[in-house]
Amino acid sequence: MNALIKKPVFRALTLLLLLLSLTISSGCTGTEPPLTQAPTPETSTTAAPAPSTAPTTSVPVTEDTESAEPSTQPSTEISAPTEPVATEETTEAPTETQAPTQPPETLPPETQPQPSTTPPEETQPPQPEVQSSFRIHFIDVGQADAALVECDGETMLIDGGNAEDSNLMYTYLKKHGIDHLDYVIGTHAHEDHIGGIAGALQYASVDRTYCPVTSYTTKAFRNFVSAVERRGSSITVPSVGDRFSLGSASCQIVGVNSTDETNSTSIVLRIVYSDTSFLFTGDAETDAEAVILDSNYPLRSTVLKVGHHGSNSSTGYRWLREVAPEYAVISVGTGNTYGHPTEEVLSRLRDADVTTFRTDLQGDIICTSDGKTVSFQVSRNKDADVFGGIGANSTQKPSHNSGSSSETQPDSDRSPACDYVLNTNSKKFHEPDCGSAKRISSKNRKDYHGSREDLIEDGYEPCKNCDP
Repeated sequence: MNALIKKPVFRALTLLLLLLSLTISSGCTGTEPPLTQAPTPETSTTAAPAPSTAPTTSVPVTEDTESAEPSTQPSTEISAPTEPVATEETTEAPTETQAPTQPPETLPPETQPQPSTTPPEETQPPQPEVQSSFRIHFIDVGQADAALVECDGETMLIDGGNAEDSNLMYTYLKKHGIDHLDYVIGTHAHEDHIGGIAGALQYASVDRTYCPVTSYTTKAFRNFVSAVERRGSSITVPSVGDRFSLGSASCQIVGVNSTDETNSTSIVLRIVYSDTSFLFTGDAETDAEAVILDSNYPLRSTVLKVGHHGSNSSTGYRWLREVAPEYAVISVGTGNTYGHPTEEVLSRLRDADVTTFRTDLQGDIICTSDGKTVSFQVSRNKDADVFGGIGANSTQKPSHNSGSSSETQPDSDRSPACDYVLNTNSKKFHEPDCGSAKRISSKNRKDYHGSREDLIEDGYEPCKNCDP
């Protein structure tokens, strides 16, 4: 009787446990009822590897049973609900979250090329070239020096002729619309270089002024200083090696105060404009040239402004060989009493195959550079025979070898009643009985009647030996 009762009860309990396990399994997976998924062969194969905690709860039930039959049914049926394993969904989820990260990796390459190509098109369109220009005016101021340099709208005046050239300098700047000078350079203190700068500064203002000295004994120099100060500037004594810019041109002082002699204190300036270059020498003589050559600064230049108006005391062979100019300009006065330019200097230039221009024969000379080559324009006598010396194309007075002027007569024919003896080449004056005066060549010697003060105002210096 007990056995008959136990069998139905056991079966009922087994069914209840089976239903309970199915319910628990369905609730844990969160999927549709396993009966709909059981027939699917694909899920049955994938569900096997995933362990389920629900079947483990049914294991104690099988231990309480005495028959093996019911225990096999639940085991096979319980494995079916575990087919939709949650781990498959969780393993797919990362792949879905990784997928969105891939498009951003591909999008930037698509969007980046556009901005990277567009800016070059905006910055590389043909821009108008900045117009650069370079020009030097070698102004005809007679037996003196004056040059106006222009580069990219900036200007520099190198010397300004004699005091009597003040009106000329004023007019020249006004004619060319130059009412401001970035630089003024007085190469040295002699009047034929700084005398007319006062006139130029009557019309134009100035930023920087350079000169080898800040004081000198002549009236012309005092006027020069006063004109500079009225324009709110002052004189600066530069040093060898100093550099400054004029527009796109580069300027360098390659010589200054090379010796104590006034001519050789001259500022020697080299200007470089792209592939062309220009050397201004003031009145530097061969002793100054030697000092500059030994300093090893670059000197090679396209254009040379010949030193000391073509005097034989300048432009030595070594200097000319080192500078190696293609062109030369001599600023010199018509019919001057010094015999400038000398035949010796002209011969050196001719032998070196230097194309030469002269203000005494050709007036104002304008040199223009495009950065590669230079060209020249003269105000008159384009085809002058600049090496002809005394001839049809020369307006110079005869030299001491072919004339009879009082300046070239032998010393015995000179009047002894002179106040001083002048060396017109070195710009020094002596007592008539000074030993140095007796050694002056007839070409450069001149007897003078007048006062010491007038001589100093004219740019002459007293001899240090006789101290006249």
